[in-house]
Amino acid sequence: MNLFGGFTFYAVLIVLLLAFLGSVIKILREYERGVVFTLGRFTSTKGPGLILLIPFVQQMVRVDLRTLVLDVPGQDVISRDNVSVRVNAVLYFRVIDPEKATIQVEDFMMATSQLAQTTLRSVLGKHDLDEMLAERDKLNADIQEILDRQTDAWGIKVANVEIKHVDIDESMVRAIARQAEAERERRAKIINAEGEQQAAQKLLEAAEILSGRPEAMQLRYLSTLNVLAGEKNSTIVFPFPMELASLVPGMGKWKGED
Repeated sequence: MNLFGGFTFYAVLIVLLLAFLGSVIKILREYERGVVFTLGRFTSTKGPGLILLIPFVQQMVRVDLRTLVLDVPGQDVISRDNVSVRVNAVLYFRVIDPEKATIQVEDFMMATSQLAQTTLRSVLGKHDLDEMLAERDKLNADIQEILDRQTDAWGIKVANVEIKHVDIDESMVRAIARQAEAERERRAKIINAEGEQQAAQKLLEAAEILSGRPEAMQLRYLSTLNVLAGEKNSTIVFPFPMELASLVPGMGKWKGED
């Protein structure tokens, strides 16, 4: 019985010693910092490496300095042109001041998440749907700037914000498709009209050049005959010199009436 009692005593003593050492000795990794409080008052920020604390007098809160990824839940947003969309995003941030992140805010992860949701709705609600779809980089920069400015008091640095999805109602998707189709038809008509205008301009320039030299018109006439002769058709062409038109009375009269 005495032997068992002595074993129990030493076991309890070892457990108490280990608990004492555990409360005194703390080891922080390279990416961790310890915010130390002495009798409830902030003392210092320590780490990384071996940290010694006074038992029952000092307490330490671990803070992770690595970049954290926060998935912002989908938010229902009404755009400036009254279109209902659902948007979600991802937020990258890290703690740069462990003291502020521990003292100034109760739970910086929850606080940053809630702030990101409200900021996402506020910023996107000021833009049209076309801007949400075409100018994501600008919107990301605006949201990141606002979050970074507001979380600075918490010792947090927002590194990046990325809008992942902009979900649109099916009826709005069909409307956008019709709009894109109409826009393509408009561009096609404009391109066709510009082609006709350029062709007319070139034909006018060619006519002015040919009218300046009758020989050029004759060469053009012979070139046309050469093209017609090379085709397999039943067209019969009678070459007629244009200079002889003035010698034919009836043709000259017809030409004068024109």
